[in-house]
Amino acid sequence: MDRIQRIGDVAEIMLDYVENKKTYQADNTMRVPTRSYTDHDQWRAEMELIFKRVPLMLAFTAEMPNPGDYKAMEAVGLPILISRDKEGKVRAFLNVCSHRSAPVASEGHGNCPRFVCKYHGWTFGQDGRLIGVAESRTFGDVDKAGLGLRRLPCEEKAGMIFVCLTPNAPMDLDRYFRGFLDDYDAMDFGKWTYLGSRVIEGANWKIAFDGYLEGYHFASLHPETIFPRTPSNCTHYEGFGPNIRIGFPQKRIAEALRDVPREQWGTQENNGFDFVRIMFPNVSTFIAPEITQVAQLFPGPTPEQNRTVLNYLRRDPIRDEEDRAQVETMIDFFRDVTYKEDYLIGLEIQRGLEAGAHDELVFGRNERGNQYFHEWLNWYLEDDPTRPEPKM
Repeated sequence: MDRIQRIGDVAEIMLDYVENKKTYQADNTMRVPTRSYTDHDQWRAEMELIFKRVPLMLAFTAEMPNPGDYKAMEAVGLPILISRDKEGKVRAFLNVCSHRSAPVASEGHGNCPRFVCKYHGWTFGQDGRLIGVAESRTFGDVDKAGLGLRRLPCEEKAGMIFVCLTPNAPMDLDRYFRGFLDDYDAMDFGKWTYLGSRVIEGANWKIAFDGYLEGYHFASLHPETIFPRTPSNCTHYEGFGPNIRIGFPQKRIAEALRDVPREQWGTQENNGFDFVRIMFPNVSTFIAPEITQVAQLFPGPTPEQNRTVLNYLRRDPIRDEEDRAQVETMIDFFRDVTYKEDYLIGLEIQRGLEAGAHDELVFGRNERGNQYFHEWLNWYLEDDPTRPEPKM
């Protein structure tokens, strides 16, 4: 089905939800063991069978658009280096020198023609090749061809850079996303402006991610920020493999679409309805007219912690210093809402789970996004590709 037609059909469904006080309904409720959020063995399995196997969105084209640009970061405890060479090709490596395992680039962004290890000065090209050994005359013979940076599977698509954290692992973005990235292509996401990021920390990564997957809590948890615009417990879900497009109608959807021809409803995102786009296992994107927030949730070093990078982008570049100041204010507002209204209660939930009051959590029929996420989580943890995949 044509993308615009499909979104228009979803808009029609959401209009019905608002007018008739309905929401998307799963067939049944779902129970999840509370130990899923506290158990060390499950946490280790999630790292090995999910985070180190699936494509992770680690950077934006807008974050490193020029030849020589790079980004060095930590993901799931691993030091990662993403580099764009002089021809514009993006590559990813473990940020680990082949001599004595020191980093070859400091964490953050930069632009350089080569990477030099600060420990002993070994030099690597943008393609990861070892091109220089300091004091080579006294060091002895080395096989430079076999001592490059350890490469990771990497692909740039739809304005984003995806990396698999296991060297030589297969990575097929088309099969994994199943048309989900078409929205980003249609928005010309690769040409947007990267505005910056904020980092927040919270409870178990799944506790935090559960909050991005439903709107059942809007009235009680966000009475002054989200609820005035978006009704609570009124949500639509679409699955694209393990990824989800979540539709949130606005309270004014009928008014917004009244004078828009039906065949154009699929072009009206942010005018009567919004989407949150979920990339399994750890990315949530909310595109608003003023600014876009993309949350990357990374499990912390223990099950009860997560580190979330909140990235901010928009279509237009920064105009002047006044515009930059306004953008920074808006970024801080989004960060504060996310942390104070979502992540703080997540820490309370973590304490509640560890108290052992209940053996299970229950996700309602109206929380299909959470159910679908946990179904796919369990599918990966079973590590059996012959098992039927979950369906929305």
